Amino acid sequence: MTAREVAYKILFDIEVNGNYSNMALNKYIKDAGLDNQDKGFVTDLVYGVVERKRFLDYMINKVSKIKARKMQHSVKLVLRMGVYQLLYMDGVADYAAINESVDMMKRLDKRSASFVNAVLRNISRRLDEVKDISLNTIDKLALYYSYEKWIVERLVKEYGFERTESILRTLSKKPNIYLRVNRTKLGPGQDIDGLVEKIIEDLRSEGLDASRIVGFEEAIRVKGLKAIDKHPLFREGYISIQDISSMLVGKVMNPDKGARVLDLCAAPGGKSTHIGELMENTGSIISQDIYEHKIKLMKAYANRLGLKNMEPGLGDALVLNENYIGGFDYVLCDVPCSGMGIVRRKPEIKYKKEDEVLGLPEIQYKILENASSYLKKGGILIYSTCTIFCEENVDIVEKFLSNHEDFILDDISHVDKSLELDNKGLIKILPDQQDMDGFFICRMKKI
Repeated sequence: MTAREVAYKILFDIEVNGNYSNMALNKYIKDAGLDNQDKGFVTDLVYGVVERKRFLDYMINKVSKIKARKMQHSVKLVLRMGVYQLLYMDGVADYAAINESVDMMKRLDKRSASFVNAVLRNISRRLDEVKDISLNTIDKLALYYSYEKWIVERLVKEYGFERTESILRTLSKKPNIYLRVNRTKLGPGQDIDGLVEKIIEDLRSEGLDASRIVGFEEAIRVKGLKAIDKHPLFREGYISIQDISSMLVGKVMNPDKGARVLDLCAAPGGKSTHIGELMENTGSIISQDIYEHKIKLMKAYANRLGLKNMEPGLGDALVLNENYIGGFDYVLCDVPCSGMGIVRRKPEIKYKKEDEVLGLPEIQYKILENASSYLKKGGILIYSTCTIFCEENVDIVEKFLSNHEDFILDDISHVDKSLELDNKGLIKILPDQQDMDGFFICRMKKI
């Protein structure tokens, strides 16, 4: 099976069966027998088509009498793949994008091959004209960056038109890969700086571009690293994959060694394992989730890193656990959210319907309410989301504080000053700020 055929199968699974892009990619790439270069091509093509499908359809509709919404799935997907290669993949020659698309269409439905050929050649000849769009209205922003209109409307309402365009432009770029170095792997007399520098040296010796991140002593930005899960550093527990915005949650918590921590919505376990590392394998972290298969994944994650202080287990954050009341030094509520800060990593978020997120604030507030009961006096409550919508962030915190006089915003000046973030208990990171995922983090103290 060719790389393009694998990409087609993945896109069909996403479009027709509603599978998530990351799950569909893992499902088909694993046994496709592709080399690393072809795996990279498939990944770029799949994510690119998913991220840009509304604009790709817009260009197709400009030259085709049959509109994209009326085409059979196979024709529409092959055309989207072809147009994406023509417009966005500089390493693919136009003739290759067209000919490979036509050949694939012949195998899928020979009758439609001439139609695909005509549409792609027309777009190729008129590319500058076909892709032209003035980004001067909400409708056009939503079309060009391929979002549901309600999302862009809400962003414009909260951040203004120009800032929204900047956010959407940033979210359309390929995200960086960040590695978190496991400080529990320190050798005798070695500090975290020494371990990070050693790992960077090892990565560079493999021809990879690796560098440190200001403000994150355990973080490495890396380019060109393929099949991370098969790398010896990963398998031996020296590194994990985690965006620096997500790492910042553990930094804001800043847990003491030996503390008792509860992570209420822990899967897939990135923040829990980071907290476990920050505590240097001391204390205990109860990392709960409502799905058994996610508990197994978190246990495997902790075992790979050699963490003995993390205890994954079943639990529903929406149900008050009487056994937990007053029992923890720190509680993390990384609540379910609309995910608008991490669109680069989960492009399906662009196409959420508004009614899918309407009930989220109620759920988020209920989890925060329960979490507040689990803290000891003087304990720290962390509320975080990977969205940038105010009603899921600042609004939730303000409502909670107005109803709980025994909680106050707590100082976060311990977070590295070079990050130039607010130190009054709240951090809002927009995606066009410091090359980080969009995130919200709040630290509160029980008095």
